[in-house]
Amino acid sequence: MREPTATEGENGAVVAVTATSAVASPPQALVERLKDYGQEDVFALWDELSPDERDLLVKEIESLDLPRIDRIIRCSLRSQGLPVAAIEPVPENCVSTVEERTMEDREKWWNMGLKAIYEGKLAVVLLSGGQGTRLGSSDPKGCFNIGLPSGKSLFQIQAEKILCVQRLASQTMSEGTTRSITVHWYIMTSPFTDEPTRKFFSSHKYFGLEPDQVTFFQQGTLPCISKDGKFIMETPFGVAKAPDGNGGVYAALKCSRLLEDMASRGVKYVDCYGVDNVLVRVADPTFLGYFIDKGVASAAKVVRKAYPQEKVGVFVRRGKGGPLTVVEYSELDQSLASAINQVTGRLRFCWSNVCLHMFTVDFLNQVANGLEKESVYHLAEKKIASVNGLTTGLKLEQFIFDSFPYAPSTALFEVLREEEFAPVKNANGSSFDTPESARLLVMRLHTRWVIAAGGFLTHSVPLYATGVEVSPLCSYAGENLEPICRGRTFHAPCEISL
Repeated sequence: MREPTATEGENGAVVAVTATSAVASPPQALVERLKDYGQEDVFALWDELSPDERDLLVKEIESLDLPRIDRIIRCSLRSQGLPVAAIEPVPENCVSTVEERTMEDREKWWNMGLKAIYEGKLAVVLLSGGQGTRLGSSDPKGCFNIGLPSGKSLFQIQAEKILCVQRLASQTMSEGTTRSITVHWYIMTSPFTDEPTRKFFSSHKYFGLEPDQVTFFQQGTLPCISKDGKFIMETPFGVAKAPDGNGGVYAALKCSRLLEDMASRGVKYVDCYGVDNVLVRVADPTFLGYFIDKGVASAAKVVRKAYPQEKVGVFVRRGKGGPLTVVEYSELDQSLASAINQVTGRLRFCWSNVCLHMFTVDFLNQVANGLEKESVYHLAEKKIASVNGLTTGLKLEQFIFDSFPYAPSTALFEVLREEEFAPVKNANGSSFDTPESARLLVMRLHTRWVIAAGGFLTHSVPLYATGVEVSPLCSYAGENLEPICRGRTFHAPCEISL
């Protein structure tokens, strides 16, 4: 590289000359470290970089925990293709099914849950690291408006459910006195969604929640790799990275010292869910009461698999008498997926995972240490942006259900799909899990609530295509609607609010 310099010529004139300057080399110590892990190719385009780009590359490589990343890559690649333990169906006694649940059970669990919430023992963790890319938006998915009459975002609907639960706990347990109840909300973002999520909450005044009851924290990222374990370079001076999956929540809670924060607040139980389910019952008192009553370390809500080929993960038992875990649909042999339990008439592997979980804080501490020691991540083959254009590579991810094999005890709680599971994953026009399909599920459910409470509907379009929206500030799960609805007629579509 030749750079102009200045020197003194004849008669003292200053003239420009060109001198050859030495090309700066990558720091030798850093090169040697990279060689130890077979990643020295990150400096392959060093000579083409500007001084600023070289500085950026060096800083990025120095920021990587290379021993940890190397351990993750080696363990994950080595685990590919290894035989897994045979799977068995989940024992019937591990599942609380809808049909076996009595009204007395529901009332008992509802009151147990409200009591624990009143005592400050529940916190909520939201998995919100994804963008709405498949929905046609670059915003965090929680900012998305699915087209309800209110125009509320997913974030607002969930915040208002927390407000409703707080009010219910206060009214039910305070015996006539007024006491402020706070359910702390921990929101996991990613480097791609953190700043816009914070701004969205701030600009909407936290949707009525107190700002200090909401804590944001970021999940980690890991380098994307080729099939032989080499880092993929997104630019000549930057490594391609991806979030470490929703199972990154465990390490993120630990690194952010939020498990300690929970303990300092007196939190004993944690409700954990994904952002894209518009029917999610955030801080569900009934599920919490069931969890406490069973005395387990972990629990999950499940729905019945709709048909054998449905693309959902299912709970199974690994090995003879082994722990409960989740097998993804792509890993389940078709003969097993279609097998029928001759006693119940259901699919043998019928309990679908829908990312609605409950944990004790003690168990979360155990998992945060255990999963990191295991260092086995799922390898997702994806098209990855690189210096050579889109290339096929691997993203390293952990899933939230990876924790279940660590649990000394796990219980499954069946819920009805039409009441608690309306995912928003694909743009309108897709065949499933769209904003439109989720909106219709919400409005049909809320219509049933209103009619059960003595209300009437008129509508200008077919009833199957419309309905009403009940604000979470009015009712959490259809309760307490009689004073608002009885004898009244609502013209659908509309929002019923306070």
